[in-house]
Amino acid sequence: MNCYYAHNEQKKAKKELQVIIFKPKKKKKEDDSFNKDGELSKINKSFEMIGSEFNSDIHIKRPIIFSKKNEFKKDLNDISTKKSKTLKNLEIIKKDLENNVQKDVVNKQKISKNYMENNDVNSNNNIAKFNNVNNPINIELIKELTIDSYTDYALDNTFLVFTSIDSIFYLIYANSKRSIISFNLSDNKKINEIKKAHNRDITNFRHFLDKINKRDLIISISLSDNNLKLWNISNYDCLLNIENVNKTGRLFSACLFSSNNNNYILTSNAYGNNLESIKVFDFNGNKIKEINDSKDSIYFIDVYKENQSSDIYILTGNNGYTKSYNYLNNSTYHKYWDNDNNRHCSIIINNNNSIVKMIESSFDGYLRIWDFHLGILLKKIKICDNDWLFGICLWDDDNLFVGCGDKTIKLVELKSGLITNHLSGNKNKVLTIKAIEHPKYGKCLISQGYEKDQIKLLINKNLYMN
Repeated sequence: MNCYYAHNEQKKAKKELQVIIFKPKKKKKEDDSFNKDGELSKINKSFEMIGSEFNSDIHIKRPIIFSKKNEFKKDLNDISTKKSKTLKNLEIIKKDLENNVQKDVVNKQKISKNYMENNDVNSNNNIAKFNNVNNPINIELIKELTIDSYTDYALDNTFLVFTSIDSIFYLIYANSKRSIISFNLSDNKKINEIKKAHNRDITNFRHFLDKINKRDLIISISLSDNNLKLWNISNYDCLLNIENVNKTGRLFSACLFSSNNNNYILTSNAYGNNLESIKVFDFNGNKIKEINDSKDSIYFIDVYKENQSSDIYILTGNNGYTKSYNYLNNSTYHKYWDNDNNRHCSIIINNNNSIVKMIESSFDGYLRIWDFHLGILLKKIKICDNDWLFGICLWDDDNLFVGCGDKTIKLVELKSGLITNHLSGNKNKVLTIKAIEHPKYGKCLISQGYEKDQIKLLINKNLYMN
């Protein structure tokens, strides 16, 4: 009897226990998606612990069951709290995403608006605005700036373009009457004319900003009679006239520079026998010194002053090679020779990268790029087949324009050595080219050919509408 009663009580207790154990499982589906901290796994583990204890005396384990039940409720409350926090965090994230999307839309609208504005045509001045305005591939010959310009057989700077200390955008050139003409590129108006500035044809010019006296100076050269004149461009006074700079040979090139707060003129000599050395004159016409050379012809001369040091280098384009001199110690710095015997006509320095590069043109149709300080040939680019190269100018660090004897201007990509554009329209050999910032057309080229070939303006074709 007692056994039977105990058996029934045990069965009854088992049913109650089953209800207690599995009742929390009704919450599983609802909370399963928020089981990121392993809470349901913890509850299930607790159920297993209770189930394993059930085979023992039920009266002893009943307090454990109700204790676990309270823990389950606490765990479920924790899950519910975490669920609420998660939902709250999700709402915050959603709002942040919506705000970021809205900001992105606004930014895209601004970009789109700017793009449309930059690609619109301004009907007031007939200038189109494009994103590729500085792309040199889009440059083409548009118009002639002069009708009377003239240059004799020169290799160097047949005209000048510069902005003066008083903000005038000058074009300086010579005509067939041996006059010097100043022209304002900003409004396309003639400023002044120095009539019969030389007795023979004027071949080339150089500009110099006199920082000591705060004025713009130019020199003009007549190759035929070795005559050099120094001018103050603000009042067109002739400050200096050096006749017969060289007793023999021809004065192909000259330049101006400053050293130790004094201004000097540097002259070359070429095309003759018993050639004289490089000469240095002060602004009173006194010969300060000569820099001895091998007496080879010098067709180009310029000065390079390095910002990182006080050194002054003289650059010369000779017959068969180029050369650099240290002016202060009167010594040869490097001879840049590539086993050729041609005239080297123009030299520029590109010091915007880690290596200071010297780029020069030659009558053998090649551009050569040298490590200036080491004297090592870095690259040799063929431009023309056995044809002369004259003036060169950098458009940027990657692109260079060169004037050619085949009456074209060629655009060269320096890294690849490829010719990416041919500009035609000149009637003769292209002697001088310069990259400028035009007030109306932006970045442009100006070029001049031999003799009566006029000075031409080469503009981005997307910018010129009339």
